[in-house]
Amino acid sequence: MSLHEQLGADIKAAMIARDADRLGTLRLLKSALGYVAIEKKTDFLTDADFLAVVQKEVKKRRDSIEQFQNGGRPELAEKERVEIAVLEQYLPQPLSAEELEALVKECIAETGATSKKEMGQVIRAVQTKAEGRADGKAISQLVGKLLP
Repeated sequence: MSLHEQLGADIKAAMIARDADRLGTLRLLKSALGYVAIEKKTDFLTDADFLAVVQKEVKKRRDSIEQFQNGGRPELAEKERVEIAVLEQYLPQPLSAEELEALVKECIAETGATSKKEMGQVIRAVQTKAEGRADGKAISQLVGKLLP
């Protein structure tokens, strides 16, 4: 079952279960996917595009949580956490810290990077191999730590 079919089935299940929070989050995701499809002038997004949209939506919510906490609105931050939990069901299993470090070291060796000036090259290589299973911020921090 493709990710698009899974999303449709989940929306239907949330409607039947009358789970308003989950349904709202899934509808927002479907809308975001629709906007990207229009932007790319296609009727059907690839799984990679689908995952990119989900990651972007999760990142938006993480940023919102930080803003809500700084603004003294814990109830809104909690709502965003619930939405993240729903969205993360569509993401692949994230790499463990050890797996990510091994991948970064492998990419440093492959690219021949020897200084922080080459961080961008290494980060792009890691992101390509991680296929959405690692956060860009975590990758960047680890590459910065491992490069002299």
